[in-house]
Amino acid sequence: MSLKLTQIERVKTISREDFYNNYVKKQKPLVIENLTREWPAYNKWKLGYIKDIAGEKTVPLYDDRPVSHKDGFNEAHARMKMADYIDLLQKEPTNYRIFLYNLMKEVPSLKNDFLWPDMGLKLIKQLPMLFFGGENSKVFIHYDIDFSNIMHFHFHGKKRCILFAPEQTPYLYKVPHALISREDIDFDNPDFDKWPALQYAEGLVADLEHGEMLYMPEGYWHYMKYVTPGFSMSLRSLPRKPSNLIKAAYNIAIMRHFDGFMRRYKGQSWIDYKNEQAVIRTHKKLNIPV
Repeated sequence: MSLKLTQIERVKTISREDFYNNYVKKQKPLVIENLTREWPAYNKWKLGYIKDIAGEKTVPLYDDRPVSHKDGFNEAHARMKMADYIDLLQKEPTNYRIFLYNLMKEVPSLKNDFLWPDMGLKLIKQLPMLFFGGENSKVFIHYDIDFSNIMHFHFHGKKRCILFAPEQTPYLYKVPHALISREDIDFDNPDFDKWPALQYAEGLVADLEHGEMLYMPEGYWHYMKYVTPGFSMSLRSLPRKPSNLIKAAYNIAIMRHFDGFMRRYKGQSWIDYKNEQAVIRTHKKLNIPV
């Protein structure tokens, strides 16, 4: 058995009004294939170009190790010169990824390579974030702390994106006081005997090619896998729903600080407790024997 996944709808181009009325308002994912065709980035944004203009920058790297009580919130696992990192990406598969990195703050010329899309979303101009990954590297399934609406653009290669709507949360083994599912679940090949709730989850999938944009509505779970080495850029807009604004404020002001305190106070036992509760609470809601 495999996950129940439906292909995300695709269009070549779309009008501002159609996108906003039929996808943003309805909170429905969409892939727009040709949105970046007129950007300088469409022809320029390859790994070699990033190496040339940002090779001397030291960048934070993350791998796929399980969350530890010793880690701070979004704390990097390693650091490396961008040139050395890109050489590594192009040489061999690696689990090291760059995550949520504002490279444009350090290399402002990158801002000249793309246009802010006029698609009805009020995008936050201070937050064009970049993400890099090697062949077969994965991003743990999660939803974003700020419940943003996200326009996710991919460059150089192919990336698989699996999404779940917020209403699918009961089936995803959400870890309490966190934004993630159980990290030992393989969403490429899930073990339904070990994780039976997953068989009820209904998700969406898209394989992004160079230059394509995936719209992810607020609060959507997303799991990413770099099929080939490549990188992506996310542009963000604040949540439209007042309830999600409240959730975002809670996550940022309270939840992450409480979780950080408990990690320091209880150590690994806090992480273990949360992972146990993810299973207990999921199975209890669905009347699955623990």
